Amino acid sequence: MPEENNKTFFAPQLLINNGVKDISFYAKAFGATEHFCFTNDDGSIHVAELSINGAIFHLHEVTKPYFFSTEKYNGSTTIIGLFVPDVHAVMNKAIEAGAIEISAVKDYEYNYRQGEIADPFGHHWLIEKKIDE
Repeated sequence: MPEENNKTFFAPQLLINNGVKDISFYAKAFGATEHFCFTNDDGSIHVAELSINGAIFHLHEVTKPYFFSTEKYNGSTTIIGLFVPDVHAVMNKAIEAGAIEISAVKDYEYNYRQGEIADPFGHHWLIEKKIDE
């Protein structure tokens, strides 16, 4: 049994609008690798599993009436926290890949360096690092 089957971890499922065919942003911005991708007959994404340095997440088209993409209400119910060694570098790379900066990188009194972006599908990412006092 693979080691990942013996431990608990989060694997967020980010909903995307139906008809999305290009999810290359995640590779360009975060170096994500694709584990699998199932497409519909028209070539649009049904579900894809990706990982960023071993952290798994999924992209899934809206398939149920109580699911909605971030674009439906121009908002989000979740912020994905992504801990990285160099917050500035990842923020810059994500913005170059098409993300929109929500808040610039800043050091906070609770000893975190954080910056926030929205990806091309409207998902908010908090790029962060715990810093020494």
